[in-house]
Amino acid sequence: MALLAGPANAQPADTAPRAEQPLQTETFEIGLSTETIAVGANFGGARLVVFGALDNADQRLLRQGRYDIAVILEGPRRDLVVREKSRVFGIWINSRSERFRAVPQSYSAAATRPLRDIASAETLRQFGIGIENLAFSPLRPPTGLLDERADFSGALRRLKTQSGLFADEVGTVEFVSPTLFRANLVLPADLPVGRHVARAFLFREGVYLRERDEDVWVLKTGIESRISAFAAENGVLYGVLAVFVAILTGWLGRLAFKRD
Repeated sequence: MALLAGPANAQPADTAPRAEQPLQTETFEIGLSTETIAVGANFGGARLVVFGALDNADQRLLRQGRYDIAVILEGPRRDLVVREKSRVFGIWINSRSERFRAVPQSYSAAATRPLRDIASAETLRQFGIGIENLAFSPLRPPTGLLDERADFSGALRRLKTQSGLFADEVGTVEFVSPTLFRANLVLPADLPVGRHVARAFLFREGVYLRERDEDVWVLKTGIESRISAFAAENGVLYGVLAVFVAILTGWLGRLAFKRD
């Protein structure tokens, strides 16, 4: 009864309305050391620097190193066939194959820490961060042979890694100040020509926040560029000239090494 005798407009202390805490809205921007990479006869690889600035960050989390950055550079995408060879009667022949849709021709990744410490495996797979988290889509309809497709996907990753076109490095993204970061990506000598996309991801305590991306163009220069343009514009004539040069080279070689 004593509780009912209180003022009609009184509210219990623990049910008093509370002011909503503002959500942290971190943002970041990125830039590139270059937007164009020229590939010539003496091209032996390149280094791309991705730098950026983190804004409106929680100072306490900054001091504790709770923010992480992952950076990837994806090359032009193209359908790709992976073939398996089998030995039949002493001869190696193509026995099975799998065609994948829109596979990046090159892939480089860098991060502030090991990827497993930055985000969950599901998040890494969702955004394709890390070679093992790249998803390849087969062109043919599903047949239920998941193990077979996994074998071809694994072979694709292995072959690309062995050729140097797929690479991921840990520890190559660093904060050079509390809010400024820099990523160093080493690019292979046989870097594919075309449009590449640099993508940076911001994480806070394992939670994905946002993403930024910039384009990088890899272009041929010098005689390689002129030959490539000529072949694209005059396919038939280029083929005829290639055959003629091959015949001429063989004939000259025969004359040079002719035995009397």
